[in-house]
Amino acid sequence: MFKKKAGLGLAFLLAAGTLLGACGSADEEGKGEGNGKGADIKVGMVTDAGTIDDKSFNQGTWEGIKAAEEELGIQTKYLKPAGTTEAEYLKEIGNLYDAGYKFIVAPGFKFETAIFQAQSKYEDAKFVILDGNPHKGDFVPAIADNSVAVFFAEHESGFLAAVATALELQEGEAGFIGGMEIPAVQKFNWGFQQGLAYANENFGTNVTIKADNVVYQGSFDNSAAGGQIAAQMFDRGVNVIFPAAGGVGVGAFTEAKNRAKAGEEVWMVGVDVDQYAEGIYEGDKSVTLTSAMKKLAHATQELIEQELDGEFPGGKSLTYDVKNDGVGIPEENPNLSDETVNKVKEVFEKIKSGEIKVSSEQGDLIK
Repeated sequence: MFKKKAGLGLAFLLAAGTLLGACGSADEEGKGEGNGKGADIKVGMVTDAGTIDDKSFNQGTWEGIKAAEEELGIQTKYLKPAGTTEAEYLKEIGNLYDAGYKFIVAPGFKFETAIFQAQSKYEDAKFVILDGNPHKGDFVPAIADNSVAVFFAEHESGFLAAVATALELQEGEAGFIGGMEIPAVQKFNWGFQQGLAYANENFGTNVTIKADNVVYQGSFDNSAAGGQIAAQMFDRGVNVIFPAAGGVGVGAFTEAKNRAKAGEEVWMVGVDVDQYAEGIYEGDKSVTLTSAMKKLAHATQELIEQELDGEFPGGKSLTYDVKNDGVGIPEENPNLSDETVNKVKEVFEKIKSGEIKVSSEQGDLIK
């Protein structure tokens, strides 16, 4: 893997979305239908940095909770902390608990120490942490019986998105923008690079990625920096950028859309959720070629259903991957040809069967 640290120091925080104010304790509550099997269960979520409509991690998680509300009749609520410290997370977890929300979902590794504290403080509650393990600050996983840690095979979704990208573009230069250099982001990068290499070798494409065009910005909220990094890459001749970077990626999308409006042919690959809408710049035209998805909504809803069925997998660390339909690209990809979509489906099945093995560590495709 190639990497390059970005030294951009512009201070910029994403403005809050239409559903939330800019600071603490913003919330939304859903009452459910009151007649489903989950009518007596209250499911709460504490948001991470960003907003509930961030078209990324928070939104994907909340959509799973809302789908469970619609199908099962559960009651739902989310709270947005004032900041991203352990104390601020614990405050909102406590507020949810005090309001009777005893199934609490936390999206992101920043919740690790807060969930470690909460799982022993609120022993009659259930906790789901996505992309992280509860620990006391020593990074040694300590998953209590009332908690579940959920991870995703980002390398597999990054691989599939790269194959789709190479097949559709046939040739060109790609770039990768990471947020913080953490395992989940690194795996997107490694999988994406393996996918490009696989397509070039097996489908005759020629989409490459250079060292200068792999950048970890260092945060998930510096949108201005994301725009600057994307501009530099496009100026170097990059045709498509894959940002796994939260709000940093939003800045990259903005840069791509501005260039598309000016007539340049540039593309983006979405992350975590289907980001086609994020790429729309004119009518229904979008710069989003496809997206490397973690099926956050699917995982969240499934765990709620397991709780209702008395099968909550407490104490376990779960991985959602191709084999259990936990990662992939969107079902609908308006900018991909049918031929590309069909070939990606074939690759998906080969990963599922084990014929193709994508490395979750830095390195080449294991054949």
